Amino acid sequence: MNSPAPSASATRLPPLFGLIGNTPLVALPFRAEGVTIHAKAEFMNPSGSIKDRLAAYVLLDARARGLLRPDSIILECTSGNTGIALAMVGTALGHQVRILMSDTASVERRHLMRHFGAELQLFKADRGYLTGIEMSEAMAAADPRIFLTCQFANPLNAQDHAENTGPEILRQLPGPIDAFVSGYGTGGTLNGTSRALRAAHPGLRVVAMEPAEAAMLSGESPCCHSIEGVAGGYMPPLLQGVNIDWPEKVSSPDALAMTRRLAREFGLLVGTSSGANLVAALRTAHKLPPGARIVTVLCDRAERYYSTKLFSESSMGVPSGIPPDDRLK
Repeated sequence: MNSPAPSASATRLPPLFGLIGNTPLVALPFRAEGVTIHAKAEFMNPSGSIKDRLAAYVLLDARARGLLRPDSIILECTSGNTGIALAMVGTALGHQVRILMSDTASVERRHLMRHFGAELQLFKADRGYLTGIEMSEAMAAADPRIFLTCQFANPLNAQDHAENTGPEILRQLPGPIDAFVSGYGTGGTLNGTSRALRAAHPGLRVVAMEPAEAAMLSGESPCCHSIEGVAGGYMPPLLQGVNIDWPEKVSSPDALAMTRRLAREFGLLVGTSSGANLVAALRTAHKLPPGARIVTVLCDRAERYYSTKLFSESSMGVPSGIPPDDRLK
C-alpha cells in the first residue's frame, strides 16, 4: 500500500498496511460464453474488501496533515465494508471508531466492525445514504473531536484508485484494455480506476454496473435490491463528471446466481456485488468485438453475507451462462 504522504512515523505503522493493495488480477475463462474476464481480487485485502484501500489512504493522509489527532474519533456512514475497513485501520492506529449503518445491512458486518473494536449505531435509512450522512454531519458539528472520512465526497477516495488500483491493473495486464466494468457505491472505484486506465488506453469503455431495481443512471427511481454496497438510493458526488459510456443494469436474481457460480465454478467465495460486476462484464463482452479485454472488480468476501439471500437460497440451481433473456439478440 502506497501512503499518500509518508510521515516521520511511517516506519512505525502496523504491519497490516503492507497487506493492503497489490491484489491479484485473475483471468476467469467463462467457457459457456466463450469469454475471459480479468477480475481484480480485492477480497484478498486484510479485512476482506476493496475499502481497505480507502481507509488506509484517507487516514494516513489525515495523520500526515495533522487532521487526525491523538484524541480524534473517526466517524463514517457506511453500508458495511468501509465501516469494517475503518474499524480495522483506525483501531490499529489507536483511534476510537464510530460507524453509522443502516439497520437493513447484514448482521455479519455488524459483528466484524465490533470485533475490530468499533462502536456501531444503526439507523433507519428512510432516504438511503443521505439519512446517515446528515446524521454524521450533525454529530461532527456537536463534537470537535470527530473526524469525518466523508467517503462519498472525499476526492482522496478516487485519487487512491487513480494512483494505486489503476496502475496495478496496468502492470498486471500489459497491452490493450478495452473496457472497465464496476458498480458504484461511493463512485470512488469507478472514478479513479477508469481515469488511470483511460489515460493509458484512450479508447477504453467505462461501464457502470447498477442494480436493475435501482437504476439511477438509467433515469429510474431507486428501489429495494439484494446487491449490498451499491446504489444506495443516493447519487454520489464522486460519480459526477466520470465519463461513463453506458450503464449496465443487473437484476438481483442474476447477481445472486452469478455469485454462486463464481463459488462453484471458480472457487471464489465473494459477495453479491462481485457477481453483479461479472454479469455486467459478460454482457459488455458481447457488445464489443471478439477478444476484447475487459477488467472488473471482485469487491469483497462472502462471509459477511451468510444471513442474506445469497446463502438462504443457495440450494437453487446455478445457470451455466447468461440467462437467455439477457443475451444480446
